[in-house]
Amino acid sequence: MAHRPKNPLIPTREGVSPSCVAIPFTQPAPWASVLQFLSERLPVIAPGEWARRLARGEVLDDHGQALAPEAPCEPGARLYYWRHVEDEAEIPFEPQILFQDGHLLVADKPHFMPVTPSGRYVRHSLMVRLKQRTGLDSLNPIHRIDRETAGLVVFNLRPQDRNAYHALFRERAVDKAYEAIAPHDPTLALPLTRRSRIEEDVEAFFRMVEAEGEPNSETRVERLEVRGAWARYGLAPLTGKRHQLRVHLDALGLPIAGDQFYPRVRRGPDGVEDFTEPLRLLASAIAFTDPVTGQARRFESARTLDWPLP
Repeated sequence: MAHRPKNPLIPTREGVSPSCVAIPFTQPAPWASVLQFLSERLPVIAPGEWARRLARGEVLDDHGQALAPEAPCEPGARLYYWRHVEDEAEIPFEPQILFQDGHLLVADKPHFMPVTPSGRYVRHSLMVRLKQRTGLDSLNPIHRIDRETAGLVVFNLRPQDRNAYHALFRERAVDKAYEAIAPHDPTLALPLTRRSRIEEDVEAFFRMVEAEGEPNSETRVERLEVRGAWARYGLAPLTGKRHQLRVHLDALGLPIAGDQFYPRVRRGPDGVEDFTEPLRLLASAIAFTDPVTGQARRFESARTLDWPLP
């Protein structure tokens, strides 16, 4: 990939931002054509599909000019293309826009929708849907939540503000609140704070596990409501490790209702979705002091979690 910034004048297409790949500085270039280079460097796309994309003008150079399949490779040149997934599955839910001004947009994301294009979802990612709806190509998430999690995601609008907003999360200057529905254990004394070391599961890259060593994650857990065998919990993560809340509740013997990965894998990372059985985890509130305007910001999700059947 190129170390220089992408050319900001390369446009989005249907809300999808261009991806960029750079031809290495090798003299002479070992690839006879742009088609050969793309086919070898990005083999997840078949050579025939690359040929069709080039013929349709869907690969551009750094000046925004369409490249022909037989175009020569110039060392250091950057090529732009747009990700798309053939027969992309529909996600039958819509995000809500809760707030928008000249600096921020706050979205209320449904379950099952990734924040940014990933895996088998591009057009149905939250960012692409919002770009299509608003026409704002500069939208950029300042944090992420899991695809399976519903709730608040904050985007910034102006590229010049991006680092200031990202710094809030690097410096842990954001208060985040989540809710989850999980089994009720009356013997568990709450509230409590769970601290542990979380690492990627070496046997399943899409899972995380608690491991020996210095803690790198921390979550405050409280019980908000009880309904029979289930309870609604309030979760306040101080850190932001992947799957942190899911791992911490599972370690307490409280696996979140609808979780397909914890305590055991019930569906592979690319398995068929069951939209009737979401993960009962909601990013319910977020608060911070706006580093650009100085305003105190607090946003709350309009979504609620469905309780599992008794």
